[in-house]
Amino acid sequence: MKNFKNSIINSIQLKNKLFSLEKDINKSIELIFKTIKSKNKVLICGNGGSAAEAQHFAAEFLIRLNPKINRKSFPMISLALDTSTITACGNDYNFNEIFSRSLEGIGLKGDLLLCLSTTGNSANIIKVLKKAKEKKIISLSFLGGDGGKAKKLSNFSILIPSNDTALIQEEHLFLGHYILNEVEKKLLA
Repeated sequence: MKNFKNSIINSIQLKNKLFSLEKDINKSIELIFKTIKSKNKVLICGNGGSAAEAQHFAAEFLIRLNPKINRKSFPMISLALDTSTITACGNDYNFNEIFSRSLEGIGLKGDLLLCLSTTGNSANIIKVLKKAKEKKIISLSFLGGDGGKAKKLSNFSILIPSNDTALIQEEHLFLGHYILNEVEKKLLA
């Protein structure tokens, strides 16, 4: 039971550190809102568990975030499009290009790239951020630790001050839901 209590305490302590990120959180809300309001799309990706979170967020905006609000679909698309695209890219090119190849095909100036990474060092995240710069697509990254290489390549980032992968993903999930809820309110106002 001691480990369980310590896990809860660590989670609460990290959540308390989020108060210092208010400026970055508000900037993220504004970036996503302006992107969708101007009829552009949010292209989202992550590696491993962060890929699941990216797909989760895309579903929340494409389908429905709040069960009590029926609204039109908002354009947030996961760059982990489907198993055929991912495996074809991995086979024909390289796994490190699974997101950058998709961004190359569907990303346009005015879109927003949203990356989720606990370390900021996944090769496929680094490549997609470089591709975004090349295509003049603004990037926002949810990162952990020191932000890794992705921090320098991202136009904007939210940095979770932890090196614990599970805790970083927990905060990314919390912040993603909070930010998307706030964006939805602004879009429906």
